[in-house]
Amino acid sequence: MVRRLLAPVFALALVGACSDDDDESTPVPSPVTSGPATAPTTAPAATSPTSAATTDPADTTAPSTTLPPPADPAAANVVLTPVAELDQPIAIAWRPGDEQTIYVAQQHGLVVALRPGSEPAVVLDLTDVTSADNEQGLLGLAFAEDGGRAYLNYTDDDAGNSHVVEVPVADDGTLARDGLRELLVVEQPYSNHNGGHVVVGPDGLVYLGFGDGGDGGDPHRYGLDLTTHLGKILRIDPTPSSGGAYTVPADNPFVGDGNARPEIWSYGLRNPWRFSFDRATGDLYVADVGQGDLEEVSWAPAGGGTPGGGGVNFGWSAFEGSVAYNQDQPIGGVTFPIHEYPHGDLGCSITGGYLYRGAAIPQLAGAYVFADYCTSGIRAFAVSADAQAGEEVFLTEDPGEVSTFGEAPDGELYVASLGGGVWRLDAG
Repeated sequence: MVRRLLAPVFALALVGACSDDDDESTPVPSPVTSGPATAPTTAPAATSPTSAATTDPADTTAPSTTLPPPADPAAANVVLTPVAELDQPIAIAWRPGDEQTIYVAQQHGLVVALRPGSEPAVVLDLTDVTSADNEQGLLGLAFAEDGGRAYLNYTDDDAGNSHVVEVPVADDGTLARDGLRELLVVEQPYSNHNGGHVVVGPDGLVYLGFGDGGDGGDPHRYGLDLTTHLGKILRIDPTPSSGGAYTVPADNPFVGDGNARPEIWSYGLRNPWRFSFDRATGDLYVADVGQGDLEEVSWAPAGGGTPGGGGVNFGWSAFEGSVAYNQDQPIGGVTFPIHEYPHGDLGCSITGGYLYRGAAIPQLAGAYVFADYCTSGIRAFAVSADAQAGEEVFLTEDPGEVSTFGEAPDGELYVASLGGGVWRLDAG
């Protein structure tokens, strides 16, 4: 279902999954939040991101770009400007060369285009192959740097497996399904923790986020298992190779390792519900949905000419956040979160966002903006040049059921609720 565009607002850009033991839902309301009976309650001292991953092939040098110190998000006066009302919006993207159009993926299988002065227009329909069911459906959308191709991640209605596809984009912004090309299929053992995020990185390559396959507590220990795509961020070049539908970049950290999948970029993730690259530095920020106790944001700096995150172990399921979890998992070389918060009043299922680099709200400069599906409101914390997180503050009281954020070409941020709304963050 497509709902109406809120026309008075769309002067827009002319300027410029909940945690539980065995049924975690992102995004799904009323989660169970019981933790593991056997989990240790303490962990080894957390390794800072600048010294972490010493046993992994990660480049952990500091960001090369000198930036001004972060501002004070507590001083920001943020308002939500309505953009549209849609059915189950779950991913927001912009197509290069078409910057005044917002493309929104809806969990039940539609992609719609929001254009100034026009009603939402359906540009792709996948409702015959996917549907919104718990954490399944159409979950990710991104566009190639040339704007001529779109990349989507959805689960199929047959077995619930994840499909990453490339779809040509016509000059009018329509996604040509008859030219759809399948890049990758990942088998899913359960219906939850599918991840599904798709990002075209600052290097023009495609990054794919997958959860650990589901149920609760990582029963198959996929998070740290380098022989599976589950629990990972993958990095691929969608250009076909002689052996397949895509090419593995030669500088991926596990290329040549016979005991690892060469597509793996980062690992040790439970259900990365949105990750992003800082547009100013190339640093990687990952929001990972926790098990029963903690939600987390992790950071990996860019270095060596590549974006952040290459070879980094984020710890799951040896750790939930910075606290030891599965005692049978290796604990070495872990990059611990720069920010974590407990379940309860602050929520239970993080929705990751972006390090703010826009101009409309200067007090947010250098702050990481995010939300939690289980708690209403948008939050932020400042991030220093050496990735030290400041105090978390609430920027707004609404919306609830936040499913995703989007970063416009001008650096301004948008947010969507699975309940239907799409908004732009503006200064009050």
